[in-house]
Amino acid sequence: MRILLLSALLVLVACEKTPFKESKTFAGNKVVDAATLNLGYTTYQEYCVQCHGKEGNGQGPSYMAAYPQPRNFKQGLYKFANVPYGELPHDEDFYRIIKKGLNGNAMLPWDIDQNRLDAVTQYIKTFAPETWEGGDKVLGTKVEATPDPYGPENKAKAIADGAKVYHVVAQCTTCHRAYETKAQVNTWSKEVTGKEMAFEDNYYELKLQESEYGYKVVPPDFTYHPLRSIHGTSDIYQRMVYGVTGSGMPGWKDVVTDDELWALTYYVESLMGLRSDLKARTEFMRRLENQ
Repeated sequence: MRILLLSALLVLVACEKTPFKESKTFAGNKVVDAATLNLGYTTYQEYCVQCHGKEGNGQGPSYMAAYPQPRNFKQGLYKFANVPYGELPHDEDFYRIIKKGLNGNAMLPWDIDQNRLDAVTQYIKTFAPETWEGGDKVLGTKVEATPDPYGPENKAKAIADGAKVYHVVAQCTTCHRAYETKAQVNTWSKEVTGKEMAFEDNYYELKLQESEYGYKVVPPDFTYHPLRSIHGTSDIYQRMVYGVTGSGMPGWKDVVTDDELWALTYYVESLMGLRSDLKARTEFMRRLENQ
């Protein structure tokens, strides 16, 4: 009897580790065999289930202690893909996030080999079959980066131009906080639009935004908050181009010019530099007191 019970248990364990018996076809007409999906399943159980949950709904055993909440893969929404807002990411987008992690939250960088990296990427797609399954599903469009018109030698001009784009042209303060005095912004506004700026009472505050994730999101203060997917200048540029899916942060590719996108990139990067220098940040913010 004990031998029979042990055999039955081994069969159950074996079935649990191999839930896929057939291949699946995902967006981009990508055919993934059962062996890869089963490797993805076991990899997910080892690395991901604690936060993202067995069902992929973002409610694993540790999710209550995480902020922001772990991604709910069942929604089929992916914040930091390098494709236009709302379009389906490429596998390379999953690889990048898994390998590098997300700054300032519980999503750590995972050092796993390429086979397991690809396998868990394919498995994650199975949580949102309506989004992913079927050869008719289309992957997002990759946008070719335009040449940087500034470069390191013209960084100061880029930052100055970017401050004007941020506060007047793109009006990023609709969601984010302002970083320049009202007098300076008024000067820019009259130069660009011929009118003075109409300042809201919360001009120097972050504005909570509705999201598609079931909770409100806080736009970052670039001088204080770590930016989740940013690891260098090019990452800032790409996030400006593509936006942050589900958060309300649109891509700016067709809203401002390419040169303005690069100027915004350098300006945001300059603000991020204040995170590591408390004295400089304090002096920078003091200019805005009593505005």
